[in-house]
Amino acid sequence: MSVLDSFIAGLPKAELHVHHVGSASPRIVAELAARHPDSPVPTDPEALADFFTFRDFAHFIEVYLSVVDLIRDAEDVRLLTYEVARDMARQNIRYAELTVTPFSSTRRGIPDAAFVEAIEDARKAAETELGVMLRWCFDIPGEAGLEAAEETTRIACKLKPEGLVSFGLGGPEIGVPRPQFKPYFDRAISEGLHSVPHAGETTGPQTIWDALVDLRAERIGHGTSAPQDPALLAHLAEHRIPLEVCPTSNLATRAVTDLDRHPIKEMVAAGVLVTVNSDDPPMFGTDLNREYGVAARLLELDAAGVAGLAKNAVDASFMDETGKKALRAEIDAYTAAWRG
Repeated sequence: MSVLDSFIAGLPKAELHVHHVGSASPRIVAELAARHPDSPVPTDPEALADFFTFRDFAHFIEVYLSVVDLIRDAEDVRLLTYEVARDMARQNIRYAELTVTPFSSTRRGIPDAAFVEAIEDARKAAETELGVMLRWCFDIPGEAGLEAAEETTRIACKLKPEGLVSFGLGGPEIGVPRPQFKPYFDRAISEGLHSVPHAGETTGPQTIWDALVDLRAERIGHGTSAPQDPALLAHLAEHRIPLEVCPTSNLATRAVTDLDRHPIKEMVAAGVLVTVNSDDPPMFGTDLNREYGVAARLLELDAAGVAGLAKNAVDASFMDETGKKALRAEIDAYTAAWRG
């Protein structure tokens, strides 16, 4: 481990783009697969490495949904959620906005109230026992269409779990235009939720514009294609609309073909507020600490620069100002002690 890697490992952090099921560690995935032997998911943690090697984005979605199918009752939901928080605590992640897809569970027969109760119970335990503050982004799985949009919006607006702060849209972008989801985002926003759709990961800049105009996005998930449109980059920078960048994920799903050519450099050079995230970390053989290391190399950052990235995530989060101030102060104190 390099000196900078050691700094990153101890750095207090926030994460804004990380998926609930996609954060299941090989140990937990294997345990769930053993409980549900009709699943194609391997029960051997070592075999999961091959299983999680993706040919392209479509294959990633296929594998991801096979893991989603392992979450079949409220006990599975609670176990997964708490164990994700445990892995975050090991990385000194203090705050995370976890992207949760209720439709994937309710369509498999888990009652919506039981699902919400399970994640909320895990959230409260994680904060008390692990020191990790979780908040939820309920997202629409785009590939499931408007039925999923309606169900996700209904659960978000009717049940309103205490930890829910935002509303998103994930899954494939090709063949899933953003504008059709406008009525659902309008309803969620009217209930006080923030808009954070994925856009421009595997499609061009127009998808990002659609997310901004039709879905009133306050942050953009991925935004990998944004540098293809200088006017879009300028708009993001001027309006301080953050991008949730996930470098290793983009390589694994073939959204970028070469990590050294990742557009994060162009984003930062244009003055865009960039945050670094892990997306579906075990599936991509990564974690948030590793993603900070990748970003530090690509952006040629020292410890102070990495601390600046960490504060970007705090600034772009939906924490209250008291929480933001406290976490910024913790990052500054850690960095000052490291320099000393």
